[in-house]
Amino acid sequence: MPPPARLPALVLLAAALVAGLTAAAPDSAAGPAPPPVAAPAAPGPVHADSVTSDRTYAAVAPPVRVRIAARRVDSRLDRLGRQPDGTVAVPERTAVAGWYERGPRPGQAGPAVILGHVDSRTGPGVFARLDTIRPGTPIRIDRADGSAVVFRVTAVSRVPKTRFPTDLVYAPTLDPALRLITCGGDFDHARESYRDNVIVYAEPA
Repeated sequence: MPPPARLPALVLLAAALVAGLTAAAPDSAAGPAPPPVAAPAAPGPVHADSVTSDRTYAAVAPPVRVRIAARRVDSRLDRLGRQPDGTVAVPERTAVAGWYERGPRPGQAGPAVILGHVDSRTGPGVFARLDTIRPGTPIRIDRADGSAVVFRVTAVSRVPKTRFPTDLVYAPTLDPALRLITCGGDFDHARESYRDNVIVYAEPA
């Protein structure tokens, strides 16, 4: 839980995203989208041509819930677009994760990206324990049509926001992939933001 001087997680996360995302997310005419950077719970920067518009992925129903039993995560998924300045939006509530809807849907080729807050002034966020997850841990994604897809964690990394691995997180892939992103590391009181991002990489089970 952050000290009283910290801003709410949403504010911090938004600030981090603005710092890490320099390119606009794609739309039907432009290619890919920008990645997020986290404050109390989000990710790093992304190039506008690294993620394809969700209009390309109509065959698979959109995700509605993420479950990680090993870390007691069971959250509905809000849909995240982009803000007026072109940066990726972040979840409005710290207890609810969000799916970046301009990218692939979980189970389709490419990296589906889910963001969540790590904490707020009042306590832990939905991804508070994401940095302790182990390779092999299953992650279940429920979809709007009642179907589900299970991924297994392949790697977990913590990186400085200033060196967010945009290509590793957002670059197109031939196979389905999942990325979970939140904040981590030390809290920078001067910048009112966490210094790092925690990134979980997962592939279909």
